[in-house]
Amino acid sequence: MKRIRIIQIGIAHAHATAVLRGLGRLPDLYELVGYVIPESERAEYEERKSYLGNAREYTLEEALADPTVDAFTIETAERDLSKYALAAVRAGKHVHMDKPGGFSLTEFEELIRTAKEKRSVLHFGYMYRYNPEIKKLIARVKSGELGEIFSVDAEMSCAHKERDRLALREMPGGMMFFLGCHLIDLILSIMGSPEQIIPCNTSTKIGGVDVTDYGFAVFKYPRGLATARTADVELGGFARRRLVVSGRLGTVELRPLEFYEERNMLYTVRTEYSSPDWGDTGMSERSEVYDRYDGMLTAFAKMVRGEMENPYTYDYELELYRTVLRAAGSI
Repeated sequence: MKRIRIIQIGIAHAHATAVLRGLGRLPDLYELVGYVIPESERAEYEERKSYLGNAREYTLEEALADPTVDAFTIETAERDLSKYALAAVRAGKHVHMDKPGGFSLTEFEELIRTAKEKRSVLHFGYMYRYNPEIKKLIARVKSGELGEIFSVDAEMSCAHKERDRLALREMPGGMMFFLGCHLIDLILSIMGSPEQIIPCNTSTKIGGVDVTDYGFAVFKYPRGLATARTADVELGGFARRRLVVSGRLGTVELRPLEFYEERNMLYTVRTEYSSPDWGDTGMSERSEVYDRYDGMLTAFAKMVRGEMENPYTYDYELELYRTVLRAAGSI
């Protein structure tokens, strides 16, 4: 079958080079035709151009007008994600874009509306959707195996240098927008839409940096609660990222959500509890290693080719984006 001809717009997003590497790992599915570098990202290009291989640089206008191009990956800085994705779907192209979108709800709503009209695949880079253990866990939740779910506790933290934390200043809700969006995606997938969201985002002011670098939100449901916690100043935060799902018939904890076996290859540890005995220490099992982006980009290719339907609908993505902004305290 013909390979998907694809162009990447942007190199500034934290996942930009990983997506390029992922495309390169799937040569039977993708042909990276070229790239577009927004002027604001020219400095990042000089640092990361080795990842672009032999692909050629296009202007945005050339890329959008090329009838041989099937799809785009959008990996710009967060503020520009929706803008460039909207330009691509207006041109009738399929789009994989990083999460969660730009900073404007109006622009994001227009993106969803246009993608629907053009019937463009709109696929988001929420990498936990393709974590094999998370996929199994959500399937078990949907089947009722864990009983009625009354609690989801999701945590995703890290420690960035003070200079890098300054980028949170322009994001609505800071860390809740930047990384909390991943947690909110998991919460919505497992428990659905909450009745109420209580945002408790704040600044630690560590190092004299006054940005919203600590995010916490409570999601209230008719018969339970979910919490999302994310900090940008937490030592050991990556190793302690976790998802705990508690149902009447069992509790499953994934911790660490991801950790490195070797460069770019990750594993997850699952611990299950099924006894009311207070001394139950659970049963733990470590997953096989996997690459974050293999499953993600393979699924996108299948959607573009019409071999599978995107399980995350346009309406779900819009609801998720609105929920992220609510948890960020922005709407």
